[in-house]
Amino acid sequence: MTAPILRSLPDLRTMTAPWLRAGARIGVVPTMGALHDGHLSLVAAAKRDCDHVIVTIFVNPKQFNNPEDLANYPRTEDDDARKLARFEVDALWVPDCDQMYPGGFATNVSVSDLTDVMDGAHRPGHFDGVATVVTKLFTQTRATDAYFGEKDFQQLLVVRRLAADLDLGVTVHGCPTIRDIDGLALSSRNLLLSDRARTIAPRLHEEMEEIAKGLAHGEALAPLRERAVDRLLTAGFTKVDYLDLRSQSDLRSVTDTAQPARLFAAAYLAGVRLIDNIAV
Repeated sequence: MTAPILRSLPDLRTMTAPWLRAGARIGVVPTMGALHDGHLSLVAAAKRDCDHVIVTIFVNPKQFNNPEDLANYPRTEDDDARKLARFEVDALWVPDCDQMYPGGFATNVSVSDLTDVMDGAHRPGHFDGVATVVTKLFTQTRATDAYFGEKDFQQLLVVRRLAADLDLGVTVHGCPTIRDIDGLALSSRNLLLSDRARTIAPRLHEEMEEIAKGLAHGEALAPLRERAVDRLLTAGFTKVDYLDLRSQSDLRSVTDTAQPARLFAAAYLAGVRLIDNIAV
C-alpha cells in the first residue's frame, strides 16, 4: 500500500495529532530521497520499534556548499514511494523549499566541536544545514524516535548532540552501514558513478580494511595511511579529503586503537565524493 504523500505542515499536524493524544511512539527516517537498501533498513528498524513511521524526503539546500552538487543530486520521488510501499509506513513528508524555509527565515542551528573536523572542515556550513533541517524535521513530525545510518557517523553524532542539547525528546538510533556485495557502502551518490567508476569505488573500503589490519598488527598509522592514499590515487581516485583515525565517542584524532575508534574516509572518484567509516 502506497503511503500518503504530505506536502503541507497543517496536513502533517492533522495526521500526527491523534497519535500524540494516544501517547504513541512516532518514528521518523529523514532522507534526501534516492532511496536504497540502506535507507530501507532504517525504515525496517523504525517499523519494528514504533507505532507510526514517517519517512521524510527533502533535498536540503542548506547542507550543500557546492551548487553543482545540489543540482546533480538524484531526485526519484515516484520510485522512492514504490520502494516504501511494502513497509506500509504511515506517511511520506515531502515539503518543498518554501515550506521548509519560508520568506524571512533567519534561524540557524549550529553544533560546535564535533563539526570542526573531517566533513565539517572540508564542507563549510554543511553541518549547520544538517542541524537546522533535522531540528525542523523533528519538530514538524513530533517524532519520539529517529533513525540514521552509521555510514554518516559524524552526522549521527552531531544529531545526537543537538537532540540532547535542545531537549527535543527524540531518541536518535544509529543503524549499521549497509554494503553492496563488493563492500561499497550504499549511498544515493553511487547512482552518479559511471560503470567504470563503480568498479573502482570498492577500493576505498578495501584500503580502509588494509589500514585496520595493519593497526591490529601494531603498525604505525602514518605510513599505512600514506600507502593507502597512494594506491587510491593510482587506482583512479582524484583526491582524498581525509583518511582519519578518530575516537568513536567525540571524534578526537587518535593514532592507535587503545580506545574505541573508527577510521573515516572521504575521497573523490569521477567527480563523485564518497565517504565511509569502519570500526577498528
